[in-house]
Amino acid sequence: MSSITTADGTEIFFKDWGTGQPIVFSHGWPLSADDWDTQMLFFLQHGYRVIAHDRRGHGRSTQTSDGHDMDHYADDLAAVTAHLDLKDAVHVGHSTGGGEVAHYIARHGESRVAKAVLISAVPPIMVQTESNPGGLPKSVFDDLQAQLAANRSEFYRALPSGPFYGFNRPGVESSEAIIANWWRQGMMGGAKAHYDGIVAFSQTDFTEDLKKITVPVLVMHGDDDQIVPYADSGPLSAKLVQNGTLKTYSGFPHGMPTTQAETINADLLAFIQS
Repeated sequence: MSSITTADGTEIFFKDWGTGQPIVFSHGWPLSADDWDTQMLFFLQHGYRVIAHDRRGHGRSTQTSDGHDMDHYADDLAAVTAHLDLKDAVHVGHSTGGGEVAHYIARHGESRVAKAVLISAVPPIMVQTESNPGGLPKSVFDDLQAQLAANRSEFYRALPSGPFYGFNRPGVESSEAIIANWWRQGMMGGAKAHYDGIVAFSQTDFTEDLKKITVPVLVMHGDDDQIVPYADSGPLSAKLVQNGTLKTYSGFPHGMPTTQAETINADLLAFIQS
């Protein structure tokens, strides 16, 4: 099994397939590197080297008690890229992974980075504050923690069955296999990591991180995202980075890399090749 051990003794699992320019994928909460299977196979077939890791406390990485914050997430990603000595890498982050990518680039610099992609991503900041009046009230995230603590398995069925993939929208055909795979990935990880991770993805302010990023950034967001609402995320992030492009997807849900993989993969490839 491919893994590295970080400075604080946490084992981080990763996949590393193929050769060519590296594309590094950062997954969303509470999932794992497996959430990128469709993208990794697609880009592998197009001649790229594809890498994805399980965030600490998620998937096959150590279920550590501590370090479930963006500083540790970014440092763990940096440890993987340094271990593999990646150069000219494209970093792709979905949801929480988008925050991880932004914080990693701002915190560790752009010497190894060619481009970045933020998909349905949590930056600039999700929670409602004085400076972010359009954010979601803190009570929303408190409720997520309460549901997780009460019955994580039930919670991890309800989320993908409804708002995550837009399966609660009229006329949208639900997929039991997609729901079950989300549940499987979630239940592989640690409850403590997932509980703390809700604070990490909702309360971290990435505004200053985004301002530091000079490499080309593609921001992809569906306007029917029920997890990370569009108006307070994608358009703002695209403006804050120095070289950003916003691509808005009409009617697409939060989990669009899975449900609309064909469209997302084609647009990712065009951006990487541009």
